[in-house]
Amino acid sequence: MKPDKPAPPKGKSNRIPPQWSTVLWYLPIMFIFLWMWQQAFSNLSVRTIPYSEFKTLVRNGEVVEAAVRADTIEGKVQPKAQAPSKTPNNQTSTNAVSADANKPFLFRTVRVEDPKLVEEMEAANVKFVGMRPGFLSQFLFAWILPIGLMFLLWSFLSRRMSGGGGAGQSILSFGKSRARLVAEKETGVNFNDVAGCDEAKYELQEVVDFLKNPDRYKSLGAKIPKGVLLVGPPGTGKTLLAKAVAGEAQVPFFQLSGSDFVEMFVGVGAARVRDLFVQAKAQAPCIVFIDELDAIGRERGVHVGPVNDEREQTLNALLVEMDGFAPNAGVILLAATNRPEVLDRALLRPGRFDRQVIVDAPDVAGREAILRVHTRLVPLGQNVDLRQIARATPGFSGADLANAVNEAALLAARRHARQIDQRDLEEAVEKVVAGPERKSRRLTEEIKRRVAYHEVGHALVAAHSKHSDPVHKISIIPRGRAALGYTMQLPAEDQFLMTQSELLDRIRGALGGRAAEEVVYGEVTTGAENDLERVTALARQMICLFGMNERIGLARAAQRQGPFYLHGADGSFQRDCSEKTAEEIDEEVKKLLDKAYAEAKEILIQHREQLEMVTAELIKQESMDGKTFKELIGMSNRDGDESQEPITPRPGVLTNL
Repeated sequence: MKPDKPAPPKGKSNRIPPQWSTVLWYLPIMFIFLWMWQQAFSNLSVRTIPYSEFKTLVRNGEVVEAAVRADTIEGKVQPKAQAPSKTPNNQTSTNAVSADANKPFLFRTVRVEDPKLVEEMEAANVKFVGMRPGFLSQFLFAWILPIGLMFLLWSFLSRRMSGGGGAGQSILSFGKSRARLVAEKETGVNFNDVAGCDEAKYELQEVVDFLKNPDRYKSLGAKIPKGVLLVGPPGTGKTLLAKAVAGEAQVPFFQLSGSDFVEMFVGVGAARVRDLFVQAKAQAPCIVFIDELDAIGRERGVHVGPVNDEREQTLNALLVEMDGFAPNAGVILLAATNRPEVLDRALLRPGRFDRQVIVDAPDVAGREAILRVHTRLVPLGQNVDLRQIARATPGFSGADLANAVNEAALLAARRHARQIDQRDLEEAVEKVVAGPERKSRRLTEEIKRRVAYHEVGHALVAAHSKHSDPVHKISIIPRGRAALGYTMQLPAEDQFLMTQSELLDRIRGALGGRAAEEVVYGEVTTGAENDLERVTALARQMICLFGMNERIGLARAAQRQGPFYLHGADGSFQRDCSEKTAEEIDEEVKKLLDKAYAEAKEILIQHREQLEMVTAELIKQESMDGKTFKELIGMSNRDGDESQEPITPRPGVLTNL
């Protein structure tokens, strides 16, 4: 015997509940089709005649009955029998009246204002009656059709105003959240695919573990963090970390951008924030990721007069939802921004964003790990040294390294190679740093010689400065939009602090190109514009920010502008001193640069033979690596070795990259 099927539990039934919404849609559609069928059938069976013909039929007594409506007259016509006409030869005419012409038919005509119509129909004994419009037709034409047209027009305009979204993006859904629920298989990224930011990974791994094993933390009295803010420069992997969290958490993950809350209507952004947290609480525990938080989290200002700012309303709603009276258990807000200095202080306090994770540019070990991640599926040659590429890319972010690996693959494919070699990676790094080669830019021999002296001047002054970075490559091949040549110096290791001597050597090396032109030709060109811009900014920072000048002293004379990770030697700071101090700063900047320029000229004059020898070799080969350069000037080739151990000079094998 087959076992009996288990009975359904009490109170439950296997019947599928009726879909009343579908039935309600079918009913009006059915009525509309029925009405259209009736109208079409009546149009096929009724003959439409002019009003003048109708009057003629009434006078001839052929109209049997008529229904007089507000706009039309309908009825029945019984034509009188007509005998066929005879020709003069007593023959029947070929234009004999057809038998169908004597059959009765239904007619319809448009009513014309005619006061005597009733009298004429009474005189002709026509059976007539007045009729009102049908209820169904009147209801459809007077109510359903106009309202339907207005609704369609409203829906069309609301879709266009809301950005032209797909189905369902009507004006009624303005306040709905645009968060997209991401499943694990959609990201394809986990923590193994993220490298170069171990501290950030550790912080996020702890959050993921809290979601997976909440009891272990709650037993110790720990509370789940409400918000985690990822802060760092562009391209460092903030969004990639969020995708890795989605792949590791095994919980619902909502993804959206800060710009998704911004609309032209006041209150829409706040409504979307509330709807987002309603959805998130229904899926708790879950993670909500908001990219580019600064789009809605900017610091609130003080306005004079009544101002209803949409962005501030959205921020207020976000602040209340994160830490208000209502509990927000099980929802972790993960956000990313590269402009933390513009965020509102209420948004950054504990209780809202409990953790701020710095995702900074990776160091040498981090860059090597990132390169290994991006080259896992890339065929590499035997001579590839990722450690050397990592050392050659200081300051590169994860996105820059991924771009360099992709450029190397394109270069290898261009020469029809099956593997990526070391020269492809080095050329890709130079392409990212200085731009693509411009071999089509033809330079005269005189200009090429001036460019060679300029670049060798940089390299020689740097080589004979104790604290400067080692020379990695010299080239006089034009690159990018304006560079006619370049000298690449790479530090032996990552530098987090720089001494005054190192900064002075850097300024001296940057002025070496202009000094070489003056030593050789007795006059200078416009080629040192970028060098002067960089050394002027660096000198001002030494005096105004670092306190490296005895006359100005330790007083800070300028303020930084922009986030901390964008503080570079670009002069992006604001003066914070008196006019008198500013004049003294200008004098000290000029004195510092003049002294560094004089020292650079002195170095080149003392090593004039090396300047001529290296320049001649560079003109011949157009490119020279650091090893060959050091062999030509008789210095050791150990990176970071401060000793200048003489060796026997010999022509080296130059690398044309």
